[in-house]
Amino acid sequence: MTKDKKYKVKLETRLKKQPKTATVDYKWVTKIIILAFIISIIFATSSELLITNVSGFIGVIVVLIFIFIGALFDMIGVAIASTEEKPFHSMASKRVRGSKMAIKLIRNAPKVSSFCNDVIGDISGIISGSAGVTIAIKLSETLGTNLILTTLTITSIIAALTIGTKAIGKSYAINKSEYIIYEFSKIISYFYKEKGITK
Repeated sequence: MTKDKKYKVKLETRLKKQPKTATVDYKWVTKIIILAFIISIIFATSSELLITNVSGFIGVIVVLIFIFIGALFDMIGVAIASTEEKPFHSMASKRVRGSKMAIKLIRNAPKVSSFCNDVIGDISGIISGSAGVTIAIKLSETLGTNLILTTLTITSIIAALTIGTKAIGKSYAINKSEYIIYEFSKIISYFYKEKGITK
């Protein structure tokens, strides 16, 4: 048997073992779409109001804030998806603040990571890009530079910064996932009452 045939047989065996139907939580999907729409409106409106009515320097700061927010939540999403809940059970038994919330987040990792990465992370990236176009228009009008060239330069810088910060965040999330989740859960626990968690 050739290598190609052996590979084909292995692939077919794996596919047979996989479940034929995948359950989709349509209620969650609907919620996340509505939530994404609302957050997009809030982010887009606030960024447009801030950038339109302030100087170019403040506009750059606003864009950097959105880039940071996207990278931060992307890091949290990766950390939650790559952590086990076991270390937090001993913390929960000692009543350490945030430990029960951490367990709850890890148990709902697909939904939490989707919210952090796909909703907050992606929306922040889109908004920072559109805000960059607004800054480019303002700079082009002020400095008298070519609009297309200015827009391409600024959007390229924003894309590079977004990719760079997210790459750093992902590396840190994988190496320090438990610490990130603990700190994030501790902050959330101040707003939500922690209930008992069963093993």
